[in-house]
Amino acid sequence: MSDATVSRLGQADGAGDAKALFLKKFAGEVLTAFHNKNVMMDKHMIRTIENGKSAQFPAIGTASASYHTPGAEITGQVINQNERVITIDDLLLADVFLSNIDEAMNHYDVRGPYAEELGVVLSNTMDANVQQVIALAARASATVSGGNGGTELTLAGYANDGSAIASGLFDAAQAMDEKNVPEDSRYANIKPAQYYLLAQTTNVINKDWGGQGSYADGEVLKVADIELVKTNQLPSTDVTAGPSAYQGDFSDTQFVVYHPSAVGTVKLMDLGMESEYDIRRQGTLVVAKYAVGHGILRPECAVEGKSA
Repeated sequence: MSDATVSRLGQADGAGDAKALFLKKFAGEVLTAFHNKNVMMDKHMIRTIENGKSAQFPAIGTASASYHTPGAEITGQVINQNERVITIDDLLLADVFLSNIDEAMNHYDVRGPYAEELGVVLSNTMDANVQQVIALAARASATVSGGNGGTELTLAGYANDGSAIASGLFDAAQAMDEKNVPEDSRYANIKPAQYYLLAQTTNVINKDWGGQGSYADGEVLKVADIELVKTNQLPSTDVTAGPSAYQGDFSDTQFVVYHPSAVGTVKLMDLGMESEYDIRRQGTLVVAKYAVGHGILRPECAVEGKSA
């Protein structure tokens, strides 16, 4: 009896490593899960560096105008400037070990769900770190001498009153207007509990008042021309672990409002995958990783709403 001709599903063009395509599929699923879950990537400043440990973001102050006296010499003026330096964090990893015998006995595919979990945890970690930096930016002083710092709004009702939250978003918009923050691309990140309180505040979604959203769908699109982002990664505890640049007491934080220029991210190593079969342990170790850093850029572009 002759041997069967096996079509190896993981082989590229019928040659080479029998698992080559499997790894690419796994990596693709991790990337897909990361981008599907991530809410902050397109809402702040991002710079990629090829080497080094940090990146410099220059900040330039404003000029002043004055009336000229005929005959007086015009000598120019000093425009204050400064910089913000964002440093790369340690390598962040999410890993899983796949045992040969377990995969052989298992009656359903585990690589797909495992790939999704790796992508989700990395995405959630980045989202949480960026939002913690936004809250810290709202508490920070001006980058340039003579400029504006962040804005902190405090009201107990932000925790449990939809009308108070809506009012807080208008107060945030006013504070940003008064600090000459661009009116386009303003976002408010808010926890699900507060988001649904807003959705039950009918004047927020009443189209007769220019509201946007749906009471039936539990959806609110904008308040005070600020786009709402519902997220579970908004900080809500006293964070004392991880990189010091992201630590702070966020126990009373209920929402943050920001413009993309409020914070920045520096990428040294974008999301990547590594896989290696370990003959000593009879299985495959798969690692998803990235090396990035986050930091404050323009505090005046950040507002924190706190309940106490």
